[in-house]
Amino acid sequence: MSLVGPKSQTLQKRAEKVLPLGVNSNFRYWGEGITPYVNKAKGAYLWDVDDRRFIDYRMAFGPIILGHAYDEVDQKVIEEVKNGVLFAMTSELEVTVAEMIAEMAPAVEMVRLACSGTEATMHAIRVARAYTGRDIILKFEGNYHGMHDHALWSTYAPTESYGNHRSPIPVPASSGIPKSMREFIITLPFNDAEGFERVMKSYGEQIAAVITEPCQGNCGAIDPQPGFLELIRKKTEEYGIVFILDEVKTGFRIANGGAQEYYRIKPDLATYAKALGNGYPVAAFGGKSEIMSIIGHGVAQGGTYTNNKPGVAAAYATLKLLKEKPIIATIQKRGKRLMDGLKDIFEDNGIPVAMSGTGAMFSFALGVDSVTCQRDWAKSDHQMYMDLASKAIERGIMPDYDAREPWFLCYEHSDADIDETLNVYAEIVKEVKH
Repeated sequence: MSLVGPKSQTLQKRAEKVLPLGVNSNFRYWGEGITPYVNKAKGAYLWDVDDRRFIDYRMAFGPIILGHAYDEVDQKVIEEVKNGVLFAMTSELEVTVAEMIAEMAPAVEMVRLACSGTEATMHAIRVARAYTGRDIILKFEGNYHGMHDHALWSTYAPTESYGNHRSPIPVPASSGIPKSMREFIITLPFNDAEGFERVMKSYGEQIAAVITEPCQGNCGAIDPQPGFLELIRKKTEEYGIVFILDEVKTGFRIANGGAQEYYRIKPDLATYAKALGNGYPVAAFGGKSEIMSIIGHGVAQGGTYTNNKPGVAAAYATLKLLKEKPIIATIQKRGKRLMDGLKDIFEDNGIPVAMSGTGAMFSFALGVDSVTCQRDWAKSDHQMYMDLASKAIERGIMPDYDAREPWFLCYEHSDADIDETLNVYAEIVKEVKH
């Protein structure tokens, strides 16, 4: 079996005539002739257009928390859309979903819905600026907060372009971002406590918001060092800064209450998407009533599709299932077994490895013993990671081809799936090593 089959290769050539790179998001492009195209998915599996089945550890970049095409979610969506899919009015179901989010997320008192993580973080940043009357945003290198110009800085660039860690250079992640946006961004290495305190002393009274992922969901699931999130909480309170916790990936995935519950941290605002609707287009941002209540009082926020019934219905069904069943606990248990098994395989073959994240969302960096920030991660053996991913995909196991993207598990991944994955990696690690 090759990385992709002939039908994927043919479809890519056709797609490239009408879609840039032949895809609808740059992250779905793996390269010329090696980009896979999907036909269907169910549970923990997906089938490509060549009808090859894979154990899926991409889970649509994290949204699939229950399983692909999960019956109870789909049934709720079908039930609701029969009465209409979009309205210029608010429905009771939206209110119920907002109540459920506020109940489950420790720091959330009021909520607004959105359609994507990009929208959620964009709105949260505007609200933070409006609340503080300040313009500057502080973010951390390697963190991704959506596709808007306000935060698409120092995400994927070669780390040598970031300058010295004591005085980092914010690097735009795309052409087309206005140069003037640079004056509104401060960047720092993730987990750099000393640097964070130094910047607070110099710029604290000018900063509107500090935004961070709790663990680096777009850079190897790098964990926060002990005390780092607590330091952010302390200093943002000291300087009157809004602390935005970007839970687009961790929310309703690593715990029912997300990273707030898992790390026991209470930000001022939090952003959600992905696992909130098990793959349907729904997102949210929320937090303290004092901050959220300024929306509509001189602060603009809205969107035609923010109450789309498929997304809202899916969020309702997903959250209801998370509350009723030990879904996250089951995922974490199986994922931890997979993490531990992979770690043992690498160590048994004499390959240094730094595991990071939790069972529900994890990654590993090869050739290094520890990783605390993107600058550390950049020193790991990306080529070995990609070589292993290629061989795994050829054998029916699909992690992301990009080492930055974590492995994601869903409720439908079975112990047999974990066993098969470990057996495959035990074989391919030996092949790649030699």
